[in-house]
Amino acid sequence: MSQYISDPEEVKELYARFRLFHYAIAFTALTLMARLWYLQIIEGSNLREFSEKNRIKQVKMAAPRGLVTDREGRLLIENHPGFEAFVSPQYIEDLKSTSEVMGRILELDPAKIEQKIIKSRKQNGPFVEIKIKSDLSREEVFRLKRARIDLPGVDIKETTVRFYPLGPNGSQLFGYVGEISKSQLPIYNRLHQDLQFDQGDLIGKSGLEELLERDLRGTDGVQFLQVDAFGRKTAGRSDAIYGENFRDVEPEPGLNVQLTIDMDLQIATWKSFAETHKRLGGAVMMKSNGEILAWVNFPSFDPNDFSTKMTPGLWSQIVNDPFKPLRNKVIQDTYPPGSTFKAFVAIAGIQEKVITPTSTIFCSGVLQFGKRPWHDHLKGGHGAVNVFDALERSCNIFFFKLGSNLGIDRMHKYISKFGLGAKTGIDLNRENGGLLPSDEWKRKEKGEPWMPGENLSVAIGGGSLSTTPLQLAVGYNAIGLEGIVVRPFVLKEVKDLNDRSKRKVEPLVLRNLQETQPDGTVISESTFKIVKEGLRRVVNGNRGTAIRYKIPGVEIAGKTGTAQVRGWSATEIHQTCENLPLKLRHHGWFIAYAPADKPEVAVAVLAEHSCHGGSGAGIVAKDMFLAYFQKYHPDLLKEAEKKMKAPVVTPPPDAPEE
Repeated sequence: MSQYISDPEEVKELYARFRLFHYAIAFTALTLMARLWYLQIIEGSNLREFSEKNRIKQVKMAAPRGLVTDREGRLLIENHPGFEAFVSPQYIEDLKSTSEVMGRILELDPAKIEQKIIKSRKQNGPFVEIKIKSDLSREEVFRLKRARIDLPGVDIKETTVRFYPLGPNGSQLFGYVGEISKSQLPIYNRLHQDLQFDQGDLIGKSGLEELLERDLRGTDGVQFLQVDAFGRKTAGRSDAIYGENFRDVEPEPGLNVQLTIDMDLQIATWKSFAETHKRLGGAVMMKSNGEILAWVNFPSFDPNDFSTKMTPGLWSQIVNDPFKPLRNKVIQDTYPPGSTFKAFVAIAGIQEKVITPTSTIFCSGVLQFGKRPWHDHLKGGHGAVNVFDALERSCNIFFFKLGSNLGIDRMHKYISKFGLGAKTGIDLNRENGGLLPSDEWKRKEKGEPWMPGENLSVAIGGGSLSTTPLQLAVGYNAIGLEGIVVRPFVLKEVKDLNDRSKRKVEPLVLRNLQETQPDGTVISESTFKIVKEGLRRVVNGNRGTAIRYKIPGVEIAGKTGTAQVRGWSATEIHQTCENLPLKLRHHGWFIAYAPADKPEVAVAVLAEHSCHGGSGAGIVAKDMFLAYFQKYHPDLLKEAEKKMKAPVVTPPPDAPEE
């Protein structure tokens, strides 16, 4: 039964309560309206953008890296079109199924794909795309596109693949590209604040690719795509859909780089060193002004493998190779220079008047110094020799005595001016300076004074000496130019896409040794001419150690050398090197310049474990010089051919190879 309130006092009390309830409802309504006004009017544009981002996918468009050409504009490093497979973790519905299908199509282990996705999710979150495979084949692209219908989160992107036309030829110089690592990311973004590096970006990992990262790397673009809930593209481009806030930005390619390298000479050097004669080590050819024309290391690696199909097995093979194909032996590895060092010792001896051009010593094949015998490479010795003979035949005894009379500090005083034992300053990373010892160095490093017997080892290029092939090329080039020491360089010019120069590198003379140096050292023109004549005879004389490698029409001046990889006893020193295990065989050197009277080009060849300087390194250097003069001075060779056929050179029996 209904009851009605009739008491006026009771009605008044309830009316007050209803009024409070009405106020609460009104306040709530006003609050909701204010919130709606704030969200739609004040934050409307921001929230709209946030909403758009849920249905619009931002895709980074990697900028093509700049091209690298030789001195004549021929491509040494270029870009090829390619495709890459990606996954977006936030869209994946069934990880196991997705990994299995992709593994089957891309010929990858599904378990590793799954592991890679899980690892990236943990480290980078679900919204960072993961590259599964680069350089897809056409068949893989076709099959993956068909499978994408049932694989949410899988994407295929067009990209550019770095391509190296010469393959393993020059790879230590040119370098290679690879994905930036997590540890490198903050370092690169700090060093290059005007560039933005993201996970998955390709960067130069070694050689010129690494050194010129700022020049070669372009500016990445951005593309916006409308996607469905599974991350798949759903519509074409429409300003009505995308709005003003989502404008595509085209990528800007990197700058193009021109090198001093001559592709013809690069190919000729590789063919001789790595293919025809199958040498280990390195070879470099440099113009007299410092421009590098050819640069080869062997064993080598194919940088295209890093751009496309580097596998764990292949990587393991490269890094575990005992001869270290990733090392740039021309500047990174240091070796005793062997008898090639004798030319510098001769300069010091003549300039200090310890010897004259007519000074002779008798070489019996062995010198007793202290309690031990010091042997010549020729068992019976060379007889009476002067400085010309000593260089031509590479007489150890002559230089044992000269080094002993000079002492280490006088040798160091002169030879250091040629750049030995110090970095050349070439525009490349990771150059090693080597070592040119002195009494001060030994006292500082070992706490011991220099011993007299050590002068003998150093005088023939042994002991604690260590140099690089490039250092010796620069040093011999300075001898040929009679005192002009230049800075070697490989970068010629950086240009924009319209072929306008952005930066040029000019030849640089570091010092002229005929002029007085800060410490008072000076080397006379006559001293250089004496040593140059001795080096000319090495190749063109009757008993030179490189007589087999002369070129009719062009006089080459240089020096052979062997560098022992371990010490030898008196009974072992004249053993046949070729009978030893490979790793115990001597290194062979040949350092030279040509033409002998007015040098245009210098060559340094290091043939590891080849036993001899001539047959190991000289034979390669001859091919390098021949390629140079066939290209740039064919008239000299043709003129010599017209005059006479080159005679067969038969070295005398007492001029064995060094």
